[in-house]
Amino acid sequence: MTRFYRRSMMTGFAALMALAACGNGVGSDGAVKLDGRVDATLSFLDTNYPGTRDLREKAVGMLVMPLITEASFGVGGSYGRGALRINEASVDYYSAAQASFGIQAGAQQYAHVLYFMTEEALAEFRASPGWAAGADVEYVANDSGANLSADTTTVLSPVIAVVFGQAGLLAGASVEGTKYTRIIP
Repeated sequence: MTRFYRRSMMTGFAALMALAACGNGVGSDGAVKLDGRVDATLSFLDTNYPGTRDLREKAVGMLVMPLITEASFGVGGSYGRGALRINEASVDYYSAAQASFGIQAGAQQYAHVLYFMTEEALAEFRASPGWAAGADVEYVANDSGANLSADTTTVLSPVIAVVFGQAGLLAGASVEGTKYTRIIP
C-alpha cells in the first residue's frame, strides 16, 4: 500500500468519524425537536416550492429528512435524521446514511423528502430493517428557478424524492444508495 493511499484512507476515515460525531445536532433533544425540524422543512417546501403540495396530498406517507450533512475526501459519507409522516402525524423516526469512495472532496448540507405514492411502497419501507434507496426512486427536478413540481409520469412512480436546499462545496445531491434505518430519537 502506498503512503499516499494510506494517508488518503486515514484522512477519509477521520472525516467520516468527525461527521458521525457531529450528528447534525438533530435528535439530540428527542422526538419533539426532530418533529419541529420536520415541520419547519415542510413549511419551507410549501413556501418555496408550492408544486410539492400536490405530491403531499397524493402521497400515502412521506419521509422528511430536514438536514443531511455530507463530507468527503476520497472516502465520504452522509448522515441525517428525520420522521416518517402518515396523515400529517409522525409515526416513526429514521436515520439516513450513505458512504462513497472515489475522487471527491468537499462538504454540503441538504434536505430531502421521500413521497410514498402507493401503500405497497410504504409497507415495504416500514417492514424493512434497513431500506436502501435505489434506481426505482424517481426524482423531481428543479427545472426553472424555484419551480419544483412533478409531471404525470413522475406521479405514477411508487417513491418520489425531492432534494432541495443544497449548500456547500460538493456538486449535486442524491438519495440513491442511502440506507434508511428506524431509530428511537
